[in-house]
Amino acid sequence: MRFVLTALVAATLSAHAQVQVDIALKRNLYIIYEPILATVTITNMTGSELSLADSGQNKWFGLQVETMDGRPIPPLGGDYTNAPLELGPQQKISRTVNLTPLFPISEFGGYRARATVYTQQRNRFFTSPSLNFEITDGRPMWQKTVGVPDGAPGAGTSRTITLLSHRLPQSTQLYLRIEDKQAGKIYCTHQLGRFLTFGSPNVMLDRLNNIHVLQNSAPKTFIYSKIGLNGEVLERKSFNEFSTRPALRRGSDGSVLVVGGQAYDPTAPPPEQSLPSLNDRPVDLPGAKQKPTPDDKRPENLLSR
Repeated sequence: MRFVLTALVAATLSAHAQVQVDIALKRNLYIIYEPILATVTITNMTGSELSLADSGQNKWFGLQVETMDGRPIPPLGGDYTNAPLELGPQQKISRTVNLTPLFPISEFGGYRARATVYTQQRNRFFTSPSLNFEITDGRPMWQKTVGVPDGAPGAGTSRTITLLSHRLPQSTQLYLRIEDKQAGKIYCTHQLGRFLTFGSPNVMLDRLNNIHVLQNSAPKTFIYSKIGLNGEVLERKSFNEFSTRPALRRGSDGSVLVVGGQAYDPTAPPPEQSLPSLNDRPVDLPGAKQKPTPDDKRPENLLSR
């Protein structure tokens, strides 16, 4: 209850502040090591030009993270600089920051995040309301440890590849994590997209140990991903189940290909439909222009004419 009241007071102060600071997350549930993208919006409500610049130890833009019991989480690196910025009256800007590499939030549990803006003109800080989020982990579905081939970055080391499913309120998402467990390094935790749980994703490794994943994201719709051993996304495609169901197949040279289905662009706009012209007249009903036959002639003895 105390946190709720504190958040409400912070929101009220921010709404009436000369500099309004807001923070937003796309959701409040994340798996460990997943990118947590916080979007901060700053609005100049001073009625005049606002200059934002670092001043000594005071950074004009910063983020704070703490546990749900109020324990501060120190940033991994506090030595940074912000480029100065000028904001006109009623002008606003937004910037998106990934919290995962900035703070050691590698333990399961709940956290709070907020953004802070310092103005040297007024010598004060403006803080956003706090946002809650939770760190959990997905359910492992597939895992394999492989070596990095010669000629590739990190050659001679190993990578553990894990495919995980994570249930969110509206859908189940599929994730791919690549890590070097011996060095304690996480290379990526990619959200591959929605996943229908009544089937299993198709996973294959090619001759260079690149990871190929084909998942059923919706009825008759599939997502194909090709990921390198250092977490780089090499290819992403969408497929429809058109006459045949798409599947992964290994080529004679050790490559992995998608066979079947039909590739399409999910971001492409739908095809335009031409508007009807004046020449597009309704088709006449059958027999509309034919003379009535004797059988169709109106009887003479009807009461209504």
